Amino acid sequence: MAQKATIYKVELSVSDMDRQYYGNHNLTIAKHPSETDERLMVRILAFALNAHEQLEFSRGLSTDDEPDIWQKSLSSELELWITLGLPGEKIVRQSCGKANEVILYCYGGRTAAVWWDKIKNSTARFNNLQVINFSEKDTKDLEKLASRSMKLNVNIQDGDVMVSVHDSIVYVTPVKWKNTNY
Repeated sequence: MAQKATIYKVELSVSDMDRQYYGNHNLTIAKHPSETDERLMVRILAFALNAHEQLEFSRGLSTDDEPDIWQKSLSSELELWITLGLPGEKIVRQSCGKANEVILYCYGGRTAAVWWDKIKNSTARFNNLQVINFSEKDTKDLEKLASRSMKLNVNIQDGDVMVSVHDSIVYVTPVKWKNTNY
């Protein structure tokens, strides 16, 4: 029998001083049986960093040809494609061909650094690709905040991120490994 996804309810409040975006999002997130709490929290953080009325979670891990998060225009064009993890060159290339902007959020400490050393030269030609890394310490701290029902506050200022749940606060410093070349 196939395992079912675990449902998480998240009340997300985003105050992004860098983009002048302030909003609340009530999210229902399906956590795939193979997904860790760490990855789930990185997924929520990626949503918060790009929060927009039209941003939404896709079917994620259960589908190979979709990102983790995407934003479509009113005419269904893919404006933003967000992927988590350490995808291969082929997936990066295909993603960059499908969407106006692609953001890849990687994490995993030394493994992520080795992956980036291997793939960075092949990504130079993609002007619509941005690669952002989260440190292993930051993602492990985020993982501790995970619960099936969360009221998450995310404050973003000068590139630094503060994530709070109740009395717990985690500071995250995203590191841009590759910027878009628009």
